[in-house]
Amino acid sequence: MLLVSCIFSGLPLCKHGGSTNAFTSSEHTNYFFDVNTDGFEEALDRFAQFFNKPLMSADATMREIKAVDSENQKNLLSDAWRMNQLQKHLSDEDHPYHKFSTGNWDTLEVRPKAKGLDTRSELLKFYEENYSANLMHLVIYTNESLDKIQNLVEEKFQDIRNINKTCFRARVQPCKSEHLQILVRTVPIKQGHKLRIVWPVTPEIHHYTEGPCRYLGHLIGHEGEGSLYYILKKLGWATALYAGESDWGLDFSFFKVVIDLTDVGHEHIQDIIGLLFKYIELLQQSGVCKWIFEELSAVCETKFHYQDKIRPSDYAVNIASNMKFYPVKDWLTGSSLPSKFSPNVIQMVLDQLSPNNVRIFWESKKFEGLMDKVEPWYGTAYSLEKITGSAIQGWVLSAPDENMHLPAPNKFIPTDLSLKIVQEKVKFPVLLSRSTYSALWYKPDTLFSTPKAYVKIDFNCPYSGNSPEAEVLTHIFTELLMDYLNEYAYYAQVAGLYYSINQTDGGFQMTLRGYNHKLRILLETIVEKIVTFEVKTDRFSVIKEMVTKEYQNLKYQQPYQQAMYYCSLILQDQTWPWIEQLDILPALQVEDLAKFVPAMLSRTFLEFYIAGNIESHEAQSIVKHIEDVLFNFSKPLCKPLFSSQHLENRVVKLESGMNYFYPSECLNPEDENSALVHYIQVGRDDFKLNVKLQLFALVAKQPTFHQLRSVEQLGYITVLMQRNDCGIRGLQFIIQSTVKSPGNIEQRVEAFLQMFETKLHEMTIDEFKSNVNALIDVKLEKHKNLREESSFFWREINDGTLRFDRTDYEVEALRQLTLQELIDFFNEYVKVGAPRKKTLSVRVHGNRHSSEYKTEASEPHLAKIDNIFTFRRSQALYGSFKGLSGQMKL
Repeated sequence: MLLVSCIFSGLPLCKHGGSTNAFTSSEHTNYFFDVNTDGFEEALDRFAQFFNKPLMSADATMREIKAVDSENQKNLLSDAWRMNQLQKHLSDEDHPYHKFSTGNWDTLEVRPKAKGLDTRSELLKFYEENYSANLMHLVIYTNESLDKIQNLVEEKFQDIRNINKTCFRARVQPCKSEHLQILVRTVPIKQGHKLRIVWPVTPEIHHYTEGPCRYLGHLIGHEGEGSLYYILKKLGWATALYAGESDWGLDFSFFKVVIDLTDVGHEHIQDIIGLLFKYIELLQQSGVCKWIFEELSAVCETKFHYQDKIRPSDYAVNIASNMKFYPVKDWLTGSSLPSKFSPNVIQMVLDQLSPNNVRIFWESKKFEGLMDKVEPWYGTAYSLEKITGSAIQGWVLSAPDENMHLPAPNKFIPTDLSLKIVQEKVKFPVLLSRSTYSALWYKPDTLFSTPKAYVKIDFNCPYSGNSPEAEVLTHIFTELLMDYLNEYAYYAQVAGLYYSINQTDGGFQMTLRGYNHKLRILLETIVEKIVTFEVKTDRFSVIKEMVTKEYQNLKYQQPYQQAMYYCSLILQDQTWPWIEQLDILPALQVEDLAKFVPAMLSRTFLEFYIAGNIESHEAQSIVKHIEDVLFNFSKPLCKPLFSSQHLENRVVKLESGMNYFYPSECLNPEDENSALVHYIQVGRDDFKLNVKLQLFALVAKQPTFHQLRSVEQLGYITVLMQRNDCGIRGLQFIIQSTVKSPGNIEQRVEAFLQMFETKLHEMTIDEFKSNVNALIDVKLEKHKNLREESSFFWREINDGTLRFDRTDYEVEALRQLTLQELIDFFNEYVKVGAPRKKTLSVRVHGNRHSSEYKTEASEPHLAKIDNIFTFRRSQALYGSFKGLSGQMKL
């Protein structure tokens, strides 16, 4: 962990539109960066020097130790980290897998000193012994010629020494007999119950063309009719199930089945484990099915050939990782193309999923106070008991007799992958139609040449958001709708056609993306489910329980996430606090939802965005079908909105010259982290104003990180970013810390801004132009895939700004911008004490700083917000951008 953030300490990559990061996995460390073309050669040279002559100075080492400790503090109350470490803890103490995987102040500073060790010296020693050219792989992704890149690589990287180091291999398994056939009960942080069934298995990497874990994960994790999850769901025992390989390496691997349990499921743990092994027995009896493997192989091949482009840095990282594990011919494909049907290999791994080889981890708050052991790094309470294969076999025999069977052939696999002929190369979405029922925005694919489509339908239902009760009922409705569709639509998901139904502030949204061939079949099925929606008592109870736990677990969010939530609650009108929805939930009954859904849908306006490999007449046909189903039957489910009902959420307009702050205690009293969100409101969407804000954020981002995180060590999470609330632009500092209270962090933010003011005035014209060009380069970068393009255009539609040509105009505004205008922007909107500056600071106090919260009071230059809703009602609002604008194409 100590090595990963030392790469570009001297190069402000952000001034060249770039970024850098690194990570350490179980078997390798991956360093990466991206940068605009103009800064590439210099960045590559600095990158190479890190491996040639790393400084690892004493002060940088200490800063990194503190950063690692801060990151660990952030993770201490994370169930994912805690359970991962517990599984490592219950393994062979002499195996590397057993070790504490991230480090903290104790392991990196206190313990080494006690042993007379200097951490920096140990780092340099580690580098000398382990960094050798023969263990390294380099990937460069650029538009330069291959000859030029080869020359650059040979010039920059030739001095990396090669000591012909052998790669470390553990060779032995992390789990001995005493670590198998165990049942571990443990207490999580969050509400809920979870079951993790784990087997050590042969790593799939050694048989990646046969794909044994992929095949078994596909079947055990299937959600269609007759599957394990289908049965558990029907019994009301589970709300989610995942199966597949994890924690894999060259020497060992684990196959995991993770099941989210209901309260009733928690009481049937032996039955659930019995059903799992029953399904494994079914796989044994059915034998390895060639048709299932060939279907899975065909899906993977189609996915590979029509994969979306991703960020160049992500692509480079993926290939660099592949180079360690695969032969040259498979560097680009990795394990994405299982193609060799080998029943023996799959059977070998299936045989390893036995009662004699299993590790079971059972999490529940109900175990609180009953555990007799504690994991040392995270303090997770647990107990351990041995279980026998015969005991598990007894659970199998006593499990419910359900009709489990293999999945049916997948009818959603696309067979027509042809591309539509686009008659007109339109650059932006056009408004094809508008009526009292709906609006249709349409954008054919002119960039990506893939047989995919993207469909977004926004159901604007004013009744859904007019009270906390209506909002929580809408939430339950969307979850139930997904629940009813699951076993049918899961086949579409396997075939690369995804859908989601999500609650919004004004109703709900349906999103479909993937291969266009059978998209309409899925879309019409979803709409039919809406029309015929009925509340099933058993599923209502399960979903209500799931939603209740979801709200209860919001108190365990990171403090910075809580601060961001309060900031949104203060700024966004007509939003309801989740705590009120949690209060309402216990009393809600089936009848409440049954009455609510028809009332919610009774007045509806639909906004469509249809894009990709779909012709305009197909898009219009989809809209007409949905309008007919919802609005044009003899007894229509929906009626159009009245003019007065086209209301949109609006944003609070902070008063000029005012500095507001809202203090809060962290909702989780055990959390030692505190957080600050320091928000600076700038104003309504405007090209000239936007680019000033964007350029300032670009220029100040790296100095913010350097000063507040690297130098002052306030906390691992230290971010400066732009904010956009429905077209109202602003800037926010987000900082989480255990070492400083929110009030002290605020003082450091203001001190930074005062220091940065000097740097801004010292900026040369050349530096200014370099930053402008970097931002222009970022803006001119093309969308990489249909989903990214659609998200950009949908944001314009959803906000009502409709500036699909935003990039062109903002680039032009940037080209005309002067250094003085940037300074004037800072002086008016950002500078400490600026007469027209508008700020809102949200302070969340962890238990280390609870005393400061109790003494928080209005300060001379700050106005305290005592009640969010009283404050919101007292403030003016910005006007909404939403209207009836848009170019109609007839």
